[in-house]
Amino acid sequence: MAVKNAMTSDFLHSAYAGESLAHMRYLNWGEVANKEGFPNVSRLFRAIAYAEQVHATNHFREIDGKTADTSVTVGGVFGNNKTVDNLQGAITGELHEVEQMYPVYFNAAEFQNEAGAKRSFHFALEAEKIHAQLFQKALDVVKAGKDIDLKAIYVCPVCGHTILDEAPDKCPVCGTSKTSYIKF
Repeated sequence: MAVKNAMTSDFLHSAYAGESLAHMRYLNWGEVANKEGFPNVSRLFRAIAYAEQVHATNHFREIDGKTADTSVTVGGVFGNNKTVDNLQGAITGELHEVEQMYPVYFNAAEFQNEAGAKRSFHFALEAEKIHAQLFQKALDVVKAGKDIDLKAIYVCPVCGHTILDEAPDKCPVCGTSKTSYIKF
């Protein structure tokens, strides 16, 4: 069912654009990290890029309206810098989503009784909190000239929940089974 309210629709379009941009940016930054000798940071960028794709897909699915052109303005860090700078850019972007963007989008969807958009924004918000923490953990070790120590990264294909080393039995955000998580 398509969203009924223009404001929620605009927020879904903006969130879709932002998540799409983050997806591609993180793939590019993963390549930089790999070239700089940080293969685990590269893997972290690729895993979180996948989570951002999950968010974009969820937002796109909720838009589900008539095909039409939409003009979207989205903020984001551009350019390939050193891994330490790219990690800081990622943290800044994730914190913007956590502290400003998604709380407003979620509240608007709730106010406008847009259950699908509310769910999509909630899934993204909860995952972005974790992404900011993981990028901070990576930044702290990269500043010391080291790669982040991790066994694996698991991403829920339904909501984008991201966790290191072992997937939970059930996703704490959406309830998806451990067996569905994607391993990086």
